[in-house]
Amino acid sequence: MRTIYEHELKSSIKTLFIWFICAGGMGFACILLFASMKESMENMAESFASMGAFSDAFGMSQLSMATLPGFYATEVGTIHGLGGAMFAAIVSTSMLSKEEDGHTSEFLFSLPISRSRAVAAKWCAAATLISLFQILCVALYLLGILILGEKMPMGRFFQFHALQLLMNLELSAICYGLSAFMKKNKIGLGLGIVLLLYAYDLIVRVIPDLSRCKFASPFSYANPSDIFSTGNVDETALLFGAVVLILGITTSHMVYARRDLAA
Repeated sequence: MRTIYEHELKSSIKTLFIWFICAGGMGFACILLFASMKESMENMAESFASMGAFSDAFGMSQLSMATLPGFYATEVGTIHGLGGAMFAAIVSTSMLSKEEDGHTSEFLFSLPISRSRAVAAKWCAAATLISLFQILCVALYLLGILILGEKMPMGRFFQFHALQLLMNLELSAICYGLSAFMKKNKIGLGLGIVLLLYAYDLIVRVIPDLSRCKFASPFSYANPSDIFSTGNVDETALLFGAVVLILGITTSHMVYARRDLAA
């Protein structure tokens, strides 16, 4: 089990650093750009806040972009949220299906290890990679905030990234469960699920009649504008997300243990 875990970490470490450099680097650059944009943002903040549905969807009606917390929530939070979610989907969607797609399943299960333990080891590797992505990004963003010298509510900052980690694990569990059904790597499917759930979250925030249904998207409880403005978390969405996470992992075990795997 440990061998499989370590192998999966090594095989995905390059992907981790590529996504960290891309998503984390863009977030870091945005933080540093805030100093030069602050004055212009003060003049534009009211205009952004009065753009109706667009402002509501991206949280600009809740926070002022002329402050670092508001700018971080609307700009960095969006980049990091989508980047982290896509990374979680890419890592998890191919974690099980690549064995059949790469014709290595026969070798893997000739080893003295049960399928359940192999599935558990691969999930632990995916969860570790997702956690490392969050830790590296948080460290980089903290460095940017330190260089900038602006005040940031650290309680809200860490709350946001803790919920981002939970959101990414939920998305990972969904993609991991789907991976157990697939014989080919379909990373596009995982990315499509992320973008669909993100778009769903934007839509329900714009249309008041659908607001009761926003709990279905993991982006609802990890929304940066909600967290940085009030600190409140949608408990229904959080509970629903926990159930989905458990179902995703359970499904992967049940399905993969009974499937006839191609050599």
